[in-house]
Amino acid sequence: MSESAQNKPSVLFVCVHNAGRSQMAAAYLNHLSGGQVEVRSAGSEPADRVNPAAVEAMLEEGIDIRTETPKILTTEAVKDSDVVITMGCGDTCPIFPGKRYEDWELEDPAGKGVDSVRPIRDDIKSRVEALIAELLPADA
Repeated sequence: MSESAQNKPSVLFVCVHNAGRSQMAAAYLNHLSGGQVEVRSAGSEPADRVNPAAVEAMLEEGIDIRTETPKILTTEAVKDSDVVITMGCGDTCPIFPGKRYEDWELEDPAGKGVDSVRPIRDDIKSRVEALIAELLPADA
């Protein structure tokens, strides 16, 4: 039991372009968990850069994702994660037994301005906070 306590839980966020929702979710999880969770994000068709409106929306929260780069989804990333969260984008992930899979229905911020991205960001933040409460119980 003590061995698993030393291992950080790991979460993989997946959306098609890995440029908006998954990047915001990963940034929140990193920031709000204080590094207590191993965080990955990826997409099946990564964009060439992170969505500028997502960057601006996260900067308003004091979180800088300007240096993040969209990454390709790999089988290894799924295999190495405890929790795999897709973001309502119809992406299919390889299924491994013993993993927890969730799909968060979230509007796609692609092509939207920062005013339209803020509510998506806030939805992601509340879902990430709930996820942290499950992964890192306060009494642990």
